[in-house]
Amino acid sequence: MALNKVSFALDEGKIMGLIGPNGSGKTTLFNVIAGALSPTGGKVMLMGRDITGFPPYRVSKAGIARTFQLSKTFSTMSVLEHVVAARLFGGSERARSRRQAVDESTEILSLTGLVKAKDARMETLGMVDRKRVEVARALGTKPRLLLLDEMMAGLNSKEIEETMAMVVDIRDSGVTVILVEHVMKAVMGISDTVMVLSAGQKIAEGTPREVTRNSHVVEAYLGERYNS
Repeated sequence: MALNKVSFALDEGKIMGLIGPNGSGKTTLFNVIAGALSPTGGKVMLMGRDITGFPPYRVSKAGIARTFQLSKTFSTMSVLEHVVAARLFGGSERARSRRQAVDESTEILSLTGLVKAKDARMETLGMVDRKRVEVARALGTKPRLLLLDEMMAGLNSKEIEETMAMVVDIRDSGVTVILVEHVMKAVMGISDTVMVLSAGQKIAEGTPREVTRNSHVVEAYLGERYNS
């Protein structure tokens, strides 16, 4: 089974880090929450509402947005146009006019560090900015919960620090975050709680300190250097 009795709850306004070996079920869990896959058992609840099996567009309307490991953007569209499209057509709180969409999208670009690149076409951007556009577009749907899938893969130390700060700013703006990441510096540095999957099962959940001291997590994923 890709996921086996994985159960958890996340308080509003928090950041959860989701970690585990490749193939442990992290992206599958995102796919279930975001509606790309329907679970064969169990429920997905958002703010007390059962959204199990909703297709992605209904999940978006309910208040959940996600990014992807590989950038899924339109090469000839500008950075601003990506977010404007999300404000006009995605989520439950759509902009009432293009002017409103542009104004609100510009605020989102400021939050994600993309204001100076707002008129740039996607095909001209580097990896860091492409990842940020993914985040900005997701925020354009006005989500309550944001799922970030390996935002920091391939980034250098400075870029990781900047991305960590951005995620915290997003949380502080009122958006709850679940972060799938292999960069332990990031996960342990900004997460309020951490959940660990292995072979489709939850093997640990707790504060970053508690998780790094869990012998099962050390053995399955982190390695001995964290066991100190």
